[in-house]
Amino acid sequence: MATAISDLAAIQQIEQHGQIPLYGKREIALVRGEGAYLFDTDGRRYLDAMSNYGVAVLGHADPEFADAMSDQLRTLTTGHQSFYSDVRADALAAIARIAPPELPKAFLSNSGAEAIEAALKFARLANGKPKAVALKRGYHGRTLGALSVTADAKYRAPFEPLPIHATHVPFDDLDAVAAAIDDETGAVILEPVQGEGGIWPASRAFLAGVREITAAKGIVLIADEIQSGFRTGVPFVTVAEGVTPDIICTAKALANGFPVGLTLVTDSISGAAGPGTHGSTFGGNPLACRAIVTTLNALEERDLYAQSVRIGVQIVDEIRSLDLKKVREVRGRGLMIGIDLKERVTPTLRALQDRGVLTLPAGNLTLRLLPPMIWTESQVDELVAALGDVLG
Repeated sequence: MATAISDLAAIQQIEQHGQIPLYGKREIALVRGEGAYLFDTDGRRYLDAMSNYGVAVLGHADPEFADAMSDQLRTLTTGHQSFYSDVRADALAAIARIAPPELPKAFLSNSGAEAIEAALKFARLANGKPKAVALKRGYHGRTLGALSVTADAKYRAPFEPLPIHATHVPFDDLDAVAAAIDDETGAVILEPVQGEGGIWPASRAFLAGVREITAAKGIVLIADEIQSGFRTGVPFVTVAEGVTPDIICTAKALANGFPVGLTLVTDSISGAAGPGTHGSTFGGNPLACRAIVTTLNALEERDLYAQSVRIGVQIVDEIRSLDLKKVREVRGRGLMIGIDLKERVTPTLRALQDRGVLTLPAGNLTLRLLPPMIWTESQVDELVAALGDVLG
């Protein structure tokens, strides 16, 4: 029987030897989670303000989630979408309860990047036009199609020319979007709250204006809600702002960290995508679908949408009240919060880790908070105290 390696030095040596060096590693190994906290090989506890880039919305080792997954593991784990599935039917029914009625059809995959790739393919099938318009600071993934519409040159440059011609225009600038569209533009893609780009919420007027332009020209509007979905207090920010896109993509929070991707589309787009135009071996498997059902039920039954709004407002208000000299601005929506610093963010990330708090960057100057949606006032107090110590 295999046993986990518990020595930090041994773990580091094996990972450094065996992995392609794609990640800037932190100096700790996380081996256990419990609720809002993570623990390293030395048993030290860390407040989790990152939830693995926004996925662990129910926290760690949630008993209800663990029981459901264990039950499904003992029942049926894998199953291709060419067969019907009772658990997939349950998942689709749960998704339909949160999806706008104008987007009744779903494609299930395994990640946010896969959800975006599917959206770009479906948009091409819908109108046959090859170009896209995307927004500066936008991030949509690192597969080649998703990378085409991602803005940052550090991700794009090594792989150019990319397969989709995308024009990137300033965020929240409706005139720039209109000017970038030509007769070959088939899709406009945007994040209603930019995540990797620094936690920038789009204005309602901008979202409505883009919807009006794309609808008038027969262009597919794709909303990337992979990071903004659920944790902002609503399933989908775009819809809450009164705008219904043609396609919505989400992933991270949908199954509490289990790998899933979801692409929701209109009936007309679904009709353009016949058998064989896209697919996935692992997507929509029974284990993933059970994770979706359990997570969506928990978010509703535990009133975690409202809790994320309440706790998010408390975090922002308390950080602002500290009047920290190193902080330029605090912004966000729900539990998707950015703290703009007047200096590079890396020393602050390290200092908070030393203080027992795990956070994320969003660019070079922004500290990003993506806590689990189960946070209470107690966790807010811990966070604010640590920020006061580190940035005061």
